[in-house]
This record gives sequence, structure tokens and C-alpha cells, in this order.
Amino acid sequence: MMRFWTAIALILVLSAVGLTYEIAAGRVLAPYFGTSLVTWTAVIATVLAGFSLGNALGGFMAERDRRVALRNVRAVLVSTAVLAALSPTILGLVYSFGARGTAGMLISVLVAFFPASVLISAPSPLLARLAVEARPGREGSSLGMVLAAGSLGAILGAVLAGFLALPFAGSVATFAACGAAALLCVPFLRETGQGGGPRPGAEESETPSLAPLLPIAALVVASAALGPVCRYESGLSCIDITRTGGAISLYSDRTHQAAEPITRAGGATDVPMDLVIPYAQWIWARMDADLGPAPSVLFIGGGGYTLPTRLLSSRPQAHAVAVEIDPLITEVVRQNLPQAAEMIARAGYDATTGAPEGGTPPGRLGIVHADGRIYLNETTRRYDAAVMDAFSSASVPAHLVTRETFARLRAIVDGPVYVNLIDAPDGPLARGTYAILREIYPHVVAVRGPTGPNGRGNVMLAAAPTPLAGLDFLPEGYAPAQISVARPFTDDRGWVGYR
Repeated sequence: MMRFWTAIALILVLSAVGLTYEIAAGRVLAPYFGTSLVTWTAVIATVLAGFSLGNALGGFMAERDRRVALRNVRAVLVSTAVLAALSPTILGLVYSFGARGTAGMLISVLVAFFPASVLISAPSPLLARLAVEARPGREGSSLGMVLAAGSLGAILGAVLAGFLALPFAGSVATFAACGAAALLCVPFLRETGQGGGPRPGAEESETPSLAPLLPIAALVVASAALGPVCRYESGLSCIDITRTGGAISLYSDRTHQAAEPITRAGGATDVPMDLVIPYAQWIWARMDADLGPAPSVLFIGGGGYTLPTRLLSSRPQAHAVAVEIDPLITEVVRQNLPQAAEMIARAGYDATTGAPEGGTPPGRLGIVHADGRIYLNETTRRYDAAVMDAFSSASVPAHLVTRETFARLRAIVDGPVYVNLIDAPDGPLARGTYAILREIYPHVVAVRGPTGPNGRGNVMLAAAPTPLAGLDFLPEGYAPAQISVARPFTDDRGWVGYR
């Protein structure tokens, strides 16, 4: 009976490791290739293909002599530990060798995550065989317990990865933990007799020594000591801060999200902050021309809080609410972007519950840590304008660029809406979003910025129910954009990400 429950426990643990590994793969891929339907599809398909092949190969191993099968599975788990722990390093190496675009992403996923996915599932057939053989005459219930353990382990792995390991330990440590868990299963895979003791007549050499595992364990631990793939990491963002060219820049998943100029200590805090990034300069120029002296502006996407800071420092009677999904972004801004941090400290407040009906907010910068779409669905407040500047890696989340999203925005925002995208000047994201705005608003203007090596750059849209004021300002390299007619995105058929 002990052997049965040991096999069930091992199946549960390895299933949990497999799902944790799969979710961590999607998270660690984001700094290199972004987060989209395409990247997640590649990760899920690759890992599931690895699981399938591993189960098939494990079935052949399970048919061999039991001692040989156990020895092979132990070797497989040791290899799993090494490959799982080193997966982020392998991914970084493939990227450094020039893997780019969709093809490079597929190659990177295959090289970095497929081998460990094969190996982590290979022990399952042998463990299932041991569990069934341990209870003669009860094969049906034994098989049911095997299947249940696999499903329960997958659930536990998903919960552990999404709610604990990735948010609190980071992706590199999570991969190291997957390797450690696989390694810890090795001592339990030994030949036993009835009741769980050593097999009668077994030679001492048949009991595996743990000494060879020590260098492997050291390697797994060392992989965690390599440090995170970025300076700050949460379950949502991989954040870095740089100081170059007279500016402090915030990068999320290696995408330049915000920047503010470096100022001397003790500088004035009531002077409007200069905006560094050209797209933010254009949006501010539009806001400055379109809005009155005391606007209430909704920002979907806090980022570096530079636009809210500019608004509030320029218009003492203005009020802003910034909806930022990742609390870590706000904390990084507090620690590293002095001017935005000063504005948050001076005017910020928790706007989760909002001001009392008809009451005065306790500050001028309300901060909400929530998904922007959820906030739009639930808020009862009204605004004079809105800025849609939310990103997941280098792409706008699909549920924030749909007809339904902007229809809700139109219902609570009386004035203009400003949208920042990253796409080709006439790319699919720009076309689909432009089509939505043209359906809802009678007045829409579009400008585009310089494109990078991938052919994409900032595309900004401004839409309003009344004519927009003429604007002479354009940042260097920017020009009016000509966007083709396209099908509007909807919640049912939305933006799928870059391919």
C-alpha cells in the first residue's frame, strides 16, 4: 500500500511541476518576444507536444524490466532537473544568437522548453503501472486515482505558478524550483517489496546512491543564483530602469514604457515636467489644446505616471485617475522616477472606492490597481477625457482594443480619447482600432512615429465627439498617418498580437 500512495504522490508532484513549468515558460518569454495570443499559443502547443511525446516514450520505458525502468526514470528526472533549471539561460542564449520575429520565437520556444517538457512527463507511465500493480484486483479505482492525481497536480501547479511562485519568487527561481522538485523525486524511485521495504534478496547495489545527485543539486541551486532576468519582476511585468542621455527610463518586458528627465536634487516640484518620449509629447500637446483649465482625465495604463504628472503640474485644478494593473509598476516609479514619485506622494490617493457621491476626492491623482477593462465596466464616475496607454510587453491587451471597450469609454467620457499603439504605420492593430473609433466618434486624427527594425513604431489616435483643434506640433520624425479601412475588433474577434 505504501508503494501505491508513493506512486500517486509522485504523479501529483510531477504534474504540478509540469504545469508550473508551462506557465513560467510563458512569463519568461515575454521580455524577449512579448505577450500575446501568438506567444501563449506557441508555449502551450510546444509544452503539450512535449508532454505527449514524453508519455509515449515513457510507456516504452515502463514495459522494460522494473529495475531497468526505475533506473531509466531516475536518469530522466535528473536530466529534467538540469534542463528545467537552465531553461531561462537557454532561452537567453538562443535570443542572443539572433532569434527574432515569429520564426525566432517558435525556434526559441522549441529549443528552450520542449526537451524538459518531454522528460517531465516520461515517468508517468511507469508510475501509473506501479500504482495499478500495487493493488491487485482494484485496477479500476487505482487507475482512477492515477488520473485524479494528474489532474489535481496540474491544478496545484497552475495555482502555485500564478499566485505564488511567479509573483513572489520570479521566473528564474520558479524554474530552479521545478528542477529541485524533479530532483527530490529521485530517491523515492527505488525497488521495493510488499509493504514498501527493500525487495527481498535485492543486492545493496540496487539501492541508488544519492551522492551523484549532489553536483546536480548544486547546479540547480546555482541556476537560481544567476538572478532574475530583469531588475524588478512580478507575475505581470519584468521591469528595468536605466539612466542614459539625461533621462531615467522605465522598461517593461524590454519595451520602453516611460521616461522623465534627470533633475538635480532640490529642484522645484511645481514646475511642469518636460516629457522625454515623443509619443507622450504629442498626446500632451493634444490634451493641452483640447482640454480646459480643470479637466478630469482617466488614464488607462499608469506606466511611469509621466502624463498624469504633466497634467496636474500644468493645471492646478485638474484631476486624474490612473488605472495600472501592476502594483509593482507604481512602486518602481515611487523608487526611481523622482518627479512622478513626488506627484504621487503629494497628490496621490487610493481611488479604488472613489470619492463619496458628490464629494471632493482627497487628492488630485487617484490610483487604481486593476485591469483597465474591469475598471471601465464597474466605474460610475464621468470624465472629460481619457488616455488609453496600456501595454502588455510591446502590445496592447486585446480586450482593451474592442468595439465594446470604446463604447463603454464613450458612455463615461464626455470629451476626447487619446490612444497610443505600437504597430506598423498601417498595421492590423492600427487599422482595427481606427475602425472602432471611426464608428463611435465623428472626428478622428492619426499620427505615426518612426519605425524600428521590425517595422513598427508608435501610432497615436485622437477621437472626439466635437471637432479637434488644429495642432501644428509634431515630434521629430512624426507625420500624419493614413490608415486603411478594416474590420473593427470586437470581444468575439479581437486583436491576436504580432505574428
